[in-house]
Amino acid sequence: SLNCVEWSLLPPATEEMVAQAEQLKGRFQGDPSFEYEYTEINAEDAERLFEDGKEPMVKEESRLVATIEQIDRAVGIIPRGAFLKTPLGSVRENRNFEGLSLTEAKKLSSYFHFTEPVNLKNKTLLEKADLDPSTDFLDSLEHDIPQGSWTVQLEKGGTVVVLRSLLWLGLTFYHVPMTKQYGYVYFGTGEKNLDLPFML
Repeated sequence: SLNCVEWSLLPPATEEMVAQAEQLKGRFQGDPSFEYEYTEINAEDAERLFEDGKEPMVKEESRLVATIEQIDRAVGIIPRGAFLKTPLGSVRENRNFEGLSLTEAKKLSSYFHFTEPVNLKNKTLLEKADLDPSTDFLDSLEHDIPQGSWTVQLEKGGTVVVLRSLLWLGLTFYHVPMTKQYGYVYFGTGEKNLDLPFML
């Protein structure tokens, strides 16, 4: 939105948009038509773009779409059991999910990335033996690299569990134990905290 009254949907992100956005540094300008020039693009990529008839520029709208996609992939999370994987392989919302217990809600292992699993495929059969294939089909936050990239806090006298990402500063996830209430919101600059490994 340019006037906070009329709103339009952003186009879906492509892999090319994500790759281009990863090359850009600095904060957003606030103008969807603003064009960024590649300052650190290597000669090979620049030559390929010019051959395709494209100038090495990225619009802020494309960068925004790609950044939202990156944030969703990296820190879009759900509590364990909120979704189920059927024997046929489809993933569905668990209608019987009544929330995590307070004890479970305080553990990082009770939360999963809501994206295609990567680390799960690399586990040995022995490690997978204790997992329930209907609920443990996604990557757990406890194995995120670098270790310590999440904080777990109790709010409102222990009635709300809040997880905050230190990799994407501004991402906050909440879950009310013993209820179906959970979600996440991002209020940040759109910049990844690349200094995190040195801060831990």
